[in-house]
Order: sequence, then structure tokens, then C-alpha cells
Amino acid sequence: MRKRMIFGVLVGLLMVVGSVYAAEPIKIKGEIIDTYCYGLMGAKGESHRQCAIDCIKAGISAGLLEDGTGKVYVLLPNKDKTGLPKEVMDKIAHVVTITGKVYTKGGSQFLTVEKVE
Repeated sequence: MRKRMIFGVLVGLLMVVGSVYAAEPIKIKGEIIDTYCYGLMGAKGESHRQCAIDCIKAGISAGLLEDGTGKVYVLLPNKDKTGLPKEVMDKIAHVVTITGKVYTKGGSQFLTVEKVE
């Protein structure tokens, strides 16, 4: 019984550590959105582009709405104390492929932006 309990704790710890730290960069394809308008109204696409630009410039988080799954990743710069790459602003409301690392914390998913294609 004790061995089983210790094993369960170890497995749980590995799952938590694995969900917080991303090992390798991955590529995710989707539309760059502003999280406010998408979250509250489902707004996205070219018709919403200027509003999304204004929202993100005002400090609302940019996100990536993954094609096929509908998952939203909050976009983060690749380094602390820096902004998102210029390519993110240039491609708002467009479908892109972002290369970066995925981090999961408290039920939220984050994606660092290493490259935008």
C-alpha cells in the first residue's frame, strides 16, 4: 500500500512538472486573435482585424486560435521583459504557423513566440 502511494505521488509530480515545462519547440497553426473580443464575443477574422489590433495595442493579450481544435494559446514573448515580435502585430487576424514552446499553468495554455510563418 505504501509503495503504491509513493508511486502515485511520483507520477503526479512528474505530470505537474511535465505540464509546466515544455521540452522542445513545436509548430502550431492558427489565427492570431485578441483574447478579449474572442473570449467575450467570439470575434475573429479579417472583419475584426482593426479592432483586434487596437485591443492588443491597448494591452489586451494576443492569442493563437488553433486550427482544428479551437484551443486558444496566450502568446508570450520568447524572453522576459520584451514584447511580442513585430510579425505578430503584422499578422493579426491571419492564419499563421507559430514555432514556440507550450506551457500550461492553472488551466491556461501559453505559447512563446520564437518564429512566425
